[in-house]
Amino acid sequence: QVQLVESGGGLVQAGGSLRLSCAASGRTFSNRAMGWFRQAPAKEREFVACISWNGDSTAYADSVKGRFTISRDNAKNTVYLQMNSLKPEDTAVYFCAQARTLYGINYYYMSSQYAYWGQGTQVTVSS
Repeated sequence: QVQLVESGGGLVQAGGSLRLSCAASGRTFSNRAMGWFRQAPAKEREFVACISWNGDSTAYADSVKGRFTISRDNAKNTVYLQMNSLKPEDTAVYFCAQARTLYGINYYYMSSQYAYWGQGTQVTVSS
């Protein structure tokens, strides 16, 4: 079994920064890609960022590119999402997820490629 627990969400003013953390337990962490998704009110869940199993590759949604940075610390079984220059449009519940397959992952922007999900953490950006 796998448990993913997000933390670091909260209320922040536009232009501010926030760092989300996702701590994993219960299954091998180091050899699977990790992703961040978010779901805003009345919106469907959307891809935010993904990092490869070894941290060598990252991918971002166009809406967050240049502002968000995904990283991982395999020794701590933790993945992070550093969010800078936050906008009200970033307001959403943010979820971390672990890929189904070991090592490489195809279609990393699809939620179906991830087997385990955290409970989500609320990020609210005020204008």
